[in-house]
Amino acid sequence: MTNSAFNNSNLPLPQGLIVSCQAPIDSPLHHPEAIAAMAQASVNQGAVGVRIDTPSHVQAVRQRITQPIIGLWKQQLPRFDIYITPRFSDAEAIAQAGADIIAIDATLRKRPAGETLAILINQIHQKLGKAVMADVDTIEAAEIAVKSGADFVGTTLYGYTEQTKTASPPGFNLLSQIVKNLEVPAICEGGISSPQMAKKAINLGAYAVVVGKDITGVDSKVKAYQIEINN
Repeated sequence: MTNSAFNNSNLPLPQGLIVSCQAPIDSPLHHPEAIAAMAQASVNQGAVGVRIDTPSHVQAVRQRITQPIIGLWKQQLPRFDIYITPRFSDAEAIAQAGADIIAIDATLRKRPAGETLAILINQIHQKLGKAVMADVDTIEAAEIAVKSGADFVGTTLYGYTEQTKTASPPGFNLLSQIVKNLEVPAICEGGISSPQMAKKAINLGAYAVVVGKDITGVDSKVKAYQIEINN
């Protein structure tokens, strides 16, 4: 299959709905306890797991739930476009905070010296004992991520990179390619804005679906209503 440290019979994530509990940094909801409350409400209604950004938020959520946490740390590094858990030190902090799975930017963009994708995934497996979700934008990036040992591949960055800037999520075409050509679970993330769209992703073969703004994006939802009402 792959050189992953994990296998499908022992995956640290059930199939189903994952809720991304995040908020803009200038929002009152961007507080560990607010994020933790969102996460708890999500799993109370049946979410199989949550996706959480920053160590402090992961730690707060871990205190509230036992369901799997996909953890990440968005870091803007000078001279680099990758930003989702770009370095091992970032992954280590997320793991120590209580994440079960580490999400990383697995696009083909430039990476910090000594932090190749294969090295990063191997370190997360060997030193942290955690599974890896590779956030990709293309099938080429997905293939390399799997060869490097990724346990899950997500369509997270489809439409958000220079290579895919003319595309709009959700990346159903990318999802279909991953399902057809790769042997690791595919996670559909990005642009899911209705239960019907989530169901379509599952029907296309997604192992799980991540929904963020349509469930937890209070700030963007209210703003959209206000713009529509006032125009």
